[in-house]
Amino acid sequence: MKHYLDFEKSVAELENKIEELRHLSSDSDINIAEEVTHLQNKAERELNSIYSRLSPWQKCQVARHPERPHVRDYISALVENFTPLAGDRLYGEDQAIVGGLGRLRGRSCVLVGQEKGHDTGSRVAHNFGMARPEGYRKAQRLMNMAERFKLPLVTLVDTPGAYPGVGAEERGQAEAIARCMELSLGLSVPVICVIIGEGGSGGAIALASGDRVLMLEHSIYSVISPEGCASILWRSGDQSKEAAEALRLTAQDLEKLGVIDQLIREPIGGAHRARTETIRAVGQAITDGLKQLDGKDADTLRKERRDKFLAMGQKGLS
Repeated sequence: MKHYLDFEKSVAELENKIEELRHLSSDSDINIAEEVTHLQNKAERELNSIYSRLSPWQKCQVARHPERPHVRDYISALVENFTPLAGDRLYGEDQAIVGGLGRLRGRSCVLVGQEKGHDTGSRVAHNFGMARPEGYRKAQRLMNMAERFKLPLVTLVDTPGAYPGVGAEERGQAEAIARCMELSLGLSVPVICVIIGEGGSGGAIALASGDRVLMLEHSIYSVISPEGCASILWRSGDQSKEAAEALRLTAQDLEKLGVIDQLIREPIGGAHRARTETIRAVGQAITDGLKQLDGKDADTLRKERRDKFLAMGQKGLS
């Protein structure tokens, strides 16, 4: 059964009617193909209309859709001979961060990403994509491996934010995130980062400090969640919609501001409606990004990466 968002009610009604007609057709001799085709076209037009004018708050809902492809889906579809690596060699294993080595479209690379999980059990196991310090230190270990073996680094970002628990803070959450950023910015190998769902706060930027920062069309990327922002500014979560507007967290806004380098288009209706097509588009964008960085030496990569982040936010503010 499909999971419909609040603003997709009109589409849900049409698609439910289509399913009823198909069921009726299979149980009788009535030919209703013409009516089904008419309703399908109407549903497609309605979906196109809705997704062409999504508000920032609605984009937050799409980015968090439970059926949206997650890191493991991308790895499974795009990466051959993937070898997962576990543990930070300091404290323990954090399943919120998934990483390892593999061949992405024939090219050896190191991959790191946040995994949210797809059902109750896996979401709990992966802590809903919210990493603890040991997760970020595992990411550092993989970054160092990419540097040692001269392999490009690909990161897939999808997290509400770093885990804010007492234990995580006691084990150095802020330092672990800062160290990830410092290490990423100093790598001598190409770094491609893709925001595939939520890009929340420092938990996201820990894995999004690269040469190319790409972002799916209906993903979000912000310093704080709209709910968190509303609770601080208005002492209530009721103003989450207003907070989403003010945060400029959509891919379109962030591309204008120069925070991201490329917007990756999603199929009509969002990534959750056409998972294979979306994953293929992300794979192509990563491949193209790596090709653009081919031939650049370590000093050039580091300088351009540094200049990119120093210049961030200086355009599109008018």
